[in-house]
Amino acid sequence: MVTLLKPVEEIWQPQDFLPNPCSDAFFDQIKELRERVQELPDEYLVVLVGDMITEEALPTYETMANNAEGIRDITTSSPAPWARWVRGWTAEENRHGDLLNKYLYLSGRVDMKQIEKTIQYLLRSGSDSKSKNDAYRGAIYTSFQERATRISHANTARLAKQHGDAKLAQICGIISADEKRHETAYVRFVGKLFEVDPDYSMLAFADMMRMNLAMPGRFMYDGYDENLFGHFALVAQKLGVYTAEDYADILEYLVGKWKVQKLTGLSSEAQEAQDFLCQLTNKLRRIGERAQARANQASIVHPFSWIFGRKLKF
Repeated sequence: MVTLLKPVEEIWQPQDFLPNPCSDAFFDQIKELRERVQELPDEYLVVLVGDMITEEALPTYETMANNAEGIRDITTSSPAPWARWVRGWTAEENRHGDLLNKYLYLSGRVDMKQIEKTIQYLLRSGSDSKSKNDAYRGAIYTSFQERATRISHANTARLAKQHGDAKLAQICGIISADEKRHETAYVRFVGKLFEVDPDYSMLAFADMMRMNLAMPGRFMYDGYDENLFGHFALVAQKLGVYTAEDYADILEYLVGKWKVQKLTGLSSEAQEAQDFLCQLTNKLRRIGERAQARANQASIVHPFSWIFGRKLKF
């Protein structure tokens, strides 16, 4: 896994994509940025803010990754491969929230104080991956989430380009590329677990999916909206940034990648888990279709404090 980390001197930094404060053209660069973002609709801004806030809760995710039984690093500086990976992964992920936060701040299109309060609330609330501090479950959860964030950032990149902000499209695209690399590391790790311990890996995978994977930002709160994450997720669904279909697609991908259907010699309990996982994708698609049909017959008008209380219909 550690080999998938990039050297600090070679990897991109947020400043590579932002106005240069040391340049005489700094204020002109900010003016150009603000002109570009004027065409971004409120719905897009809400999704971009929600993605950024999720990234900014990184301290919680590092704690979760470093708290698994058997691979926990109590020193926070261990030379063990897992400890080195977690620190390196955290260092790379930290750039994502930094870059999006600064870009949104310079845009002048969003209420930064409300966003900052939401970040603080989320960090205070923490997150529950339901992995039970189990290394298998934790790695399965992160494999799923890294692919989900890759999809989300890739779609915000696509939409930014459609709305005329090529720089923001580049930013979201390069973040998505990072997430893809991190996804590869976690998926390989779990793939190895399935090779050496297929029974327990199968049970852990099924257990996580039975509980429905909890999204990392689901405890979002801005001081006003008790269901902020739910409303943000509905906007993301409407824009096609991250959808119920994506959730089913990720499951289908992981089932195939880890060769779940092809494994043999399992215990009876693991075989039941295998059957459950192999049938779950189609079940999720049917549920998603029914939910979408219901959603098409209803609409919500809801204000978002992140965009100064302006209302969105979804």
